[in-house]
Amino acid sequence: MIGKLDITTLQQLWWILCSVVGSLFLFLTFVQGGQTLLWQVAKDDREKSMIINSLGRKWELTFTTLVLFGGALFAAFPKFYATSFGGAYWVWMLILFTFIVQAVSYEYRKKPNNLLGEKTYELFLFLNGSVGILLIGAAVGTYFTGSNFTLNAYNQVTWTNPLRGLEAAFSLFNLSLGLFLVFNARVLGAMYLVNNIDFKGLPQFEARVRKSCLSSFLLSLPFLLYVVVGLVFFDGFGVGKDGAVAMVAGKYLGNLLAMPLVLVLLLAGLFLVILGVTRTGLAKSTTGIWFGGLGTVLVGLAVFFTAGFNDTPFYPSKADLQSSLTIYNASSSHYTLTAMTYVALAIPFVLAYIAYVWRLMDARKIDERDLADKKAY
Repeated sequence: MIGKLDITTLQQLWWILCSVVGSLFLFLTFVQGGQTLLWQVAKDDREKSMIINSLGRKWELTFTTLVLFGGALFAAFPKFYATSFGGAYWVWMLILFTFIVQAVSYEYRKKPNNLLGEKTYELFLFLNGSVGILLIGAAVGTYFTGSNFTLNAYNQVTWTNPLRGLEAAFSLFNLSLGLFLVFNARVLGAMYLVNNIDFKGLPQFEARVRKSCLSSFLLSLPFLLYVVVGLVFFDGFGVGKDGAVAMVAGKYLGNLLAMPLVLVLLLAGLFLVILGVTRTGLAKSTTGIWFGGLGTVLVGLAVFFTAGFNDTPFYPSKADLQSSLTIYNASSSHYTLTAMTYVALAIPFVLAYIAYVWRLMDARKIDERDLADKKAY
């Protein structure tokens, strides 16, 4: 059955799979968001340690999902991987650096006589949750605003800006998308902490975490509004019937209207995030993370689908429109995509295992007993 799929179907299928992984990563950034809340909601070492030990159970999932997302893109769309990582390497190096120091921080923060001290490692965690997520958002923003590269007849990339990808953060749209993701991660982080920590005897601590969920959401709204207005009114990159790339007025609004299911995903996702915020920030519920998490995944899917489908280059070039990459001219061969699809049949089993392990880890909420554990972060 899979072997009989044509190349176009496989290319679309793998853009969907990569989009799912990327959207799951956005949900898992509750770890990074929680890290940025550390100094805001924790008033003593006990509260601080409870937050870090709660997030420490899940930080590897975010890192692994990011690596999986990069690996899937490399295998399914190698021309994109080579162009982006080969040209915009400074932004990707900085992103990876923030995740490396995150791993180091969880490992060494509580080591006796560590060289840098706890506060330095906590600063690293903050940088991972702020700078790292901001740059990821700016990189995703280039799916809509374009990047500064050209490709020659041999697909060799030339980057036309000396900042090598860091220039993406100087675009107001990209910066707004990045800041929205930072504050959305903080919202998810607060939702997760409310769900995962036993606040018995600590009502003020719980109140601060719940308040941070609402305040972070309110701070995200101006950036979300700018991104939505940009997608509705900005000119976008489109592929004509002759295969040539040109600027198209209202392209991304046209994509949403041409793909009503994607528009439904976007609106449903935003509604679920708002529902999660109200349940966490205005009520006493602990289930907000599941509404906000699912909503974030749906919004992520809408963003990726809008960027890649309906004759749209998902990695457009501002320097040379005809160098722009689509899911059709950037993909692997039919043979490679077919082999990968057979391997992808194992994905449901992997997800089931992750859900099982997650359930075991969360069988009991974090409390002060965990702080005395020798494996505490």
